[in-house]
Amino acid sequence: MARKSPKGDPVQDAPQVAEVQHAAAGIPAIGHSLRMAQQQMGVRRTALTLLRVNQKDGFDCPGCAWPEPEHRHTAEFCENGAKAVAEEATLRRVTPDFFAAHPVADLATRSGYWLGQQGRLTHPMYLAEGAERYEPVSWERAFDIVGEELAALDSPDESVYYTSGRTSNEAAFLYQLFARELGTNNLPDCSNMCHESSGSALTETIGVGKGSVLLEDLYKSDLIIVAGQNPGTNHPRMLSALEKAKNNGAKIITVNPLPEAGLERFKNPQTPQGMLKGTALTNLFLQIRLGGDQALFRLLNKLILETEGAVDEEFIGEHTHGYEEFTEAARGADWDETLAATGLTRERIEEALAMVLASKRTVVCWAMGLTQHKHAVPTIREVVNFLLLRGNIGRPGAGVCPVRGHSNVQGDRTMGIFERPAPAFLDALEKEFGFAPPREHGLDVVRAIEALRDGKAKVFFAMGGNFVAASPDTEVTEAAMRKARLTVHVSTKLNRSHVVTGARALILPTLGRTERDLQGSGEQFVTVEDSMGMVHASRGRLEPASPQLLSEPAIVCRLARRVLGAGSATPWEEFEKDYATVRDRIARVIPGFEDFNAKVADPAGFALPHAPRDERRFPTATGKANFTAAPVEFPDLPKGRLLLQTLRSHDQYNTTIYGLDDRYRGIKNGRRVVLVNPDDARELNLADGSYADLVSEWRDGVERRAPGFRIVHYPTARGCAAAYYPETNVLVPLDATADTSNTPASKSVVVRLEQSGTD
Repeated sequence: MARKSPKGDPVQDAPQVAEVQHAAAGIPAIGHSLRMAQQQMGVRRTALTLLRVNQKDGFDCPGCAWPEPEHRHTAEFCENGAKAVAEEATLRRVTPDFFAAHPVADLATRSGYWLGQQGRLTHPMYLAEGAERYEPVSWERAFDIVGEELAALDSPDESVYYTSGRTSNEAAFLYQLFARELGTNNLPDCSNMCHESSGSALTETIGVGKGSVLLEDLYKSDLIIVAGQNPGTNHPRMLSALEKAKNNGAKIITVNPLPEAGLERFKNPQTPQGMLKGTALTNLFLQIRLGGDQALFRLLNKLILETEGAVDEEFIGEHTHGYEEFTEAARGADWDETLAATGLTRERIEEALAMVLASKRTVVCWAMGLTQHKHAVPTIREVVNFLLLRGNIGRPGAGVCPVRGHSNVQGDRTMGIFERPAPAFLDALEKEFGFAPPREHGLDVVRAIEALRDGKAKVFFAMGGNFVAASPDTEVTEAAMRKARLTVHVSTKLNRSHVVTGARALILPTLGRTERDLQGSGEQFVTVEDSMGMVHASRGRLEPASPQLLSEPAIVCRLARRVLGAGSATPWEEFEKDYATVRDRIARVIPGFEDFNAKVADPAGFALPHAPRDERRFPTATGKANFTAAPVEFPDLPKGRLLLQTLRSHDQYNTTIYGLDDRYRGIKNGRRVVLVNPDDARELNLADGSYADLVSEWRDGVERRAPGFRIVHYPTARGCAAAYYPETNVLVPLDATADTSNTPASKSVVVRLEQSGTD
């Protein structure tokens, strides 16, 4: 039952379905990458641009945050990295003529895919109150509009400053400085929606809210557990690291509700043998039920405790706290409960235990599959318990590895993009800049939406990203945004957030990572922090898509000068002219960045200090690594319902849709599909190829519906289903969030499927 789409916008709910693939990358990935790049950039620009991705004298990929190896290949990028670069370096342009031809009402009917395919934004655009179309506006007038709305607020806390992970360290530091000098900690960011649960759990247990491993640790490990993560699509260059670890003797356990091609076999496109044959990566696949990870690790911990000589008693005695309370809870783990929670067999769990006990150096990697559940924080704490038991933190080849998604999302947090800043950070900011930063905690993503909905926030400013499409509870989020007095988006390309606006709206076009940044003191570079705490420079080389573009640091500095005026002692004009002066200030405010400009001159970059990794020192409240003991939780699934996880297709990065195929899962030319285990489908009378509406069920009694999804029989875990976001974000209730972290619980949505007919 395909529906009509606006002219030129491809239908996305009539997909074709082919065989599931069991290997990732290889020759098809090369062909697909080059084809999409050439469509966007042309042959010559493709060659010149891709050869600079992730190189020491080039620019950091605007896609994922996976670190660069010490010895880099000439083509140090993956298929999805090539797509990300092509989307940014495209020759397509969205000019004022485009907006004149397309009223906002028309743009609001378009898919996110169509909007993104139109190309790069070229001019600042303004939607006046009551107007039907965006019109070009000068930068000076744009900043005046923001200044007018901010001046009309009763409190700076009525404004919200969102940040996506693409923002550089320099821009992020300036952005939070502006917000705090204005007087608010309302600095939500995309971390609130992804790895906030990781940061919450790790800060409590080991004292640092980041991973404790470097790339070299993966190469040295005996066992790598990849839980709730699909690197083949989301972090493809991680497959090269896993391959190297495997060749060095490591074993790999995959814990996931879906079999993923990249973790089955990796065909490395950088070697002839890799392209032809590839490497089988996973030694043991634990096809776990959604939300069962805490129960699995709790039982493994019990079994470790019961195995003579398996516990590192010396490490525990010297470096940990809370062991007795933890052991009491762990010894209560129940086999029957664990099997029900996980959907696994006893034999599989015992096989995993044997591999754990045989390993002296274990790394656990995870992503959204662990972080986006109600009990996400206790789950990650249980992973930490698992590693602490055998001394696997602060040991080479071992540790925690939360794999961040967006490039520099970790760096933004390091720079102070956080609604709950540490007092020490605010103290350092006050000492350096001579103003008193606000101390009251601000709004995270979910609370910012609530504040907009309730009229408590009136100005929304986004530095990058696609807030409307990325956020949960789509109808609530869109209604909340429309209640704002002003919405502002600093963007490179058109997206859904530009057509769901407040009474007034601005689109401010900015430079991309690939583009040359010339300021008053000459050519500039910016810095980023990868998923493992390495900081390095990024230098764009292409001519900007339009002479009207400003860099993100320049936008913040000019906005600050207009809004804060002569009352600010911060040298905003100097910062705009020379980013080295920004790095000098970062060096004096943020530990680990001392001599920042000198350190980042090293082409390989530098590692930020990490006390648990470097010294086995744990800066927690107890001064030690903390064992924890929380009740085991897992989702309750009523009869006749399925547990839905939202996920990406292979032709997608976050909310950016590169194409309409999901090659590894056998989906072509469409996105409105729901993957259901064949046995579940038969019990629920859901025929393969039929269509259904997805209806989520939540305690508030509100019916949330995503219509017209093709049912695809797929080897998911029993009781579980999967469908792509942002199309299914409408099903995630705003108040269905993780305890402590407040992250949307997008991986455990209870749904019923109501058949809606067939073509």
